[in-house]
Amino acid sequence: MSSPLFDLTGRVALVTGGSKGLGKAMARGFAEAGADVVISSRHDDELRAAAAEITAGLKTRCVTIVADMTDRKDVARLAAEAQKAFGHVDILVNNAGSNNPQQIDQITDDSWDRIVELNLTSCMALSRALAPGMKERKWGRIIHISSIMGLASKEGRNSYSATKSALIGLARASALDLGEQNITVNCIAPGPFLTDLPGKMLSDEEKQVFARRTALGRWGNPRELAGPALLLASEAGSYITGQVLVVDGGCLIKTF
Repeated sequence: MSSPLFDLTGRVALVTGGSKGLGKAMARGFAEAGADVVISSRHDDELRAAAAEITAGLKTRCVTIVADMTDRKDVARLAAEAQKAFGHVDILVNNAGSNNPQQIDQITDDSWDRIVELNLTSCMALSRALAPGMKERKWGRIIHISSIMGLASKEGRNSYSATKSALIGLARASALDLGEQNITVNCIAPGPFLTDLPGKMLSDEEKQVFARRTALGRWGNPRELAGPALLLASEAGSYITGQVLVVDGGCLIKTF
């Protein structure tokens, strides 16, 4: 590394939803900085392919663990297996999440409960499981992937916005809980990044609308989230905690 501030040699990062999109991009960024990486998702074939990309040309290692983040027992197993793989986890990125757009009067109990479990509860459960080890080592980084939809919203994004807003509150409270043990807790709020989720959910017209909403006039590339994540995961961000880092190409600053 050109700067020791961003050097993650000897660190271990767990990235949920790490088989594609933003998760894979962040995991690759950590690996390039010297970290060993654990990635999880529900699909083994996607994880294996992603692990090969994450470690390509590098000496760092990547372990894959299949886990369903809507299953509380699976989340606990993920935490245990991730710690067993390398002996400890220093950096947790709670990236797994989804969206199920529904108008407020169309939300079903099942769809609400699934989004809350996936987008919010799993983040609490993994943080709860891994925090003791971080406290013991007096070093840790917890990063929740929120969204600009947690700071603003759009029609039909009730459950998504609610959970992404809640992650911000969780980060602020946890930052106070863990700060004296040299553990930082932050959120990243991505804006329009062209990953599989919006790619499948939005029409071409809607994609163009989102692009025009940004100051840069385009969607973000997942690789462009690796730098902000590395900042919060490394010594470079050691005095940043309880904060929301907005990475949106200037979307929220545009009022009209």
